Amino acid sequence: MEKFLEVVNSVNKAVNNVVWGPVMLILLIGTGAYLTIRTGCIQLTKFGYIWRNTIGSLFKKKEGGGKGDGKNLTAFEAVSTALASTVGTGNIAGVTGAIFTGGPGAVFWMWIAAFFGMFTKFSEIVLAVKYRQVDENGIHYGGPMYYIEKGLHTKWLAVVFAFIAGVACFGIGNISQGAEISASLQALFGLTPLMAGILLAAVVGIVILGGIKRIGQITSYMVPFMAAFYILAGIAIIILRITEIPAAFVTIFKSAFSFEAVGGGLFGYAIMVAMRQGFARGVFSNEAGLGSAPIAHAASNTRDPVEQGMWGVFEVFVDTIIICTITSLAVILSGVLEAGSTDVFGGNGGAAAAAFNAILPGTIGGIVLQISLLFFSLSTILGWSYYGECCWGYLSGNNKVVDIVYKVIFILVCVVGATGSGKLMWSISDTLNGMMAIPNLIALLLLSGTVIKITGEYFKNPLHK
Repeated sequence: MEKFLEVVNSVNKAVNNVVWGPVMLILLIGTGAYLTIRTGCIQLTKFGYIWRNTIGSLFKKKEGGGKGDGKNLTAFEAVSTALASTVGTGNIAGVTGAIFTGGPGAVFWMWIAAFFGMFTKFSEIVLAVKYRQVDENGIHYGGPMYYIEKGLHTKWLAVVFAFIAGVACFGIGNISQGAEISASLQALFGLTPLMAGILLAAVVGIVILGGIKRIGQITSYMVPFMAAFYILAGIAIIILRITEIPAAFVTIFKSAFSFEAVGGGLFGYAIMVAMRQGFARGVFSNEAGLGSAPIAHAASNTRDPVEQGMWGVFEVFVDTIIICTITSLAVILSGVLEAGSTDVFGGNGGAAAAAFNAILPGTIGGIVLQISLLFFSLSTILGWSYYGECCWGYLSGNNKVVDIVYKVIFILVCVVGATGSGKLMWSISDTLNGMMAIPNLIALLLLSGTVIKITGEYFKNPLHK
């Protein structure tokens, strides 16, 4: 078994080096940059409008903002489901790993990836809503496989995406998250991995067997709570180390453009490592370009693609610019980076927990991390369960038997994740992320004219100024 895992690890590393190589990074960031330029950088120029019509719309009596049709998700339930999958262990362990591997400069490149990723995700959602399908009960469903098939008329590429995402849901959205949940439950309540796995499977089963509507309702309560909880902890960290914040940002910017040779290596190697880690972990965290989140947004009751797309900009901003930055500042300000901790992906929060404990009084930091990891990971499992359901539904022609079998397997895999190690799965998940992005980004580029046209027509309307 050990030799088999070594082979799997070696093969995965080889594929990962290709998937996250220079070509992938150019395709990933280049797609977002190209679309951003072509549409006048609306994530910046229209940011106020986007903010008012996303989170601000919840305080208005507006169709699609807080009201539902009883069948489909509201706009907020859709973005909550999408955020449930994006705000996960990547925001903590992933960001910490990026800083330890690529240095503080990785944070800057994470921000760059997020800036362009805002419009990448906006574009994905616009296409998902435009090309979504409606079943006999009036329920919306869609995603990259549908806009690849209906928009590009390339069935085989749609199948490739659906298959990769269908497999990825068991790794990215289940096993790697289950390992973190198990560790958190053990640290907080002393549960054994098996007990944690059984409890997790029961909770996940109750939610996902209720369908997308129940997932949306649960996440619409869970996501705001867990985000607010973590952000408040981040604010406390900033206040306690307020005098050191400027120096932390200086460190990030200096490290991002460090052309020093590392370990006798190539001149400028440090900046390449920082860029690769920042882009890879940024995408792992906010999932912009992967094609996963549009599956949730396609299930909304919002009629206009652009109005739902704006929630994608908000989603990336919250996930990376706010939540990932909080983790980054905690790691940099705490001194754990200089201490050289090797427990980056440790079962009890690793270096991130050490960072929070070093700043917050007593053992509050560790408790905050465990609670955050627990909710972040659980929400990711719920969000990805629906992504997998849609992908396998597409591959099987929405066969009801396949749907039931998939859900049962997904629930059982929760136990596997909780009782195993998440380290190898973290690496495999990173590879699958990149593989998912390739067919999706190809579709975004080839359908960019459609996105540009729809966006331009929307903002030409005097009511949308």
